[in-house]
Amino acid sequence: MDSNEHQPPEGGAPPPPRAPGIAGLSTPYRVVAALALGGVAVAACGHLALVFLHVAPSNTVSKQNAEMVDGWVYPEFEQNWKLFAPNPLQQNISVEVRAEVRTDDGLLVTGNWRGLSAEDGLAIRHSLLPSHTEQNELRRAWDFFTSSHDEDNKANGERGELAEQYLRRIALDRLDPRTEADMAVGKGGRLAVGRIVRIQLRAATTAVPAPEWSDEETDTQTYYRELAWWTV
Repeated sequence: MDSNEHQPPEGGAPPPPRAPGIAGLSTPYRVVAALALGGVAVAACGHLALVFLHVAPSNTVSKQNAEMVDGWVYPEFEQNWKLFAPNPLQQNISVEVRAEVRTDDGLLVTGNWRGLSAEDGLAIRHSLLPSHTEQNELRRAWDFFTSSHDEDNKANGERGELAEQYLRRIALDRLDPRTEADMAVGKGGRLAVGRIVRIQLRAATTAVPAPEWSDEETDTQTYYRELAWWTV
């Protein structure tokens, strides 16, 4: 009998195959992964429960927890059913912003109006996977503001201040002091970088014209709703 017949191959036996998924991890990593998945599951269930209470008909549970539900849902997760309304929106609303910049040279300059809605439109046009933020963030923020303010831009409830802060954060996040200063004197101006001290927003509303076959007359003039300056 060959003495090497029952000997393992050179280098020893191959290691046993590792189990797939979490089972293949070491014990400490399995514990961490299980805790992480449990946390995600609890957060997801909590989110779905709060959104359900928000959209469900008024009931004892939703009334008792109204403050907590509203605090979680508004403004990022607010539900809107206008898609199924008998009278869908027939206006184009474009939100615009301009900034007042204090440059390093001490100059106080006011930039031109920037069409934030137009920039979002360009970003999603011809995109196969458009960003949810670019589609809805600014639009919903403006809807939130108008629903919580009267025609004189005065808050008509406790949500008004939250709506103002939310809209202002979105606008500030998109502004750059150098760009806004250059816009005040034309592209390539020699203004130094400064800081934004105030911003102002407005909405340009234009009615969608009636189709050619319709006898309806539509006022397609653009109307502006201009807000007061906000100090940063």
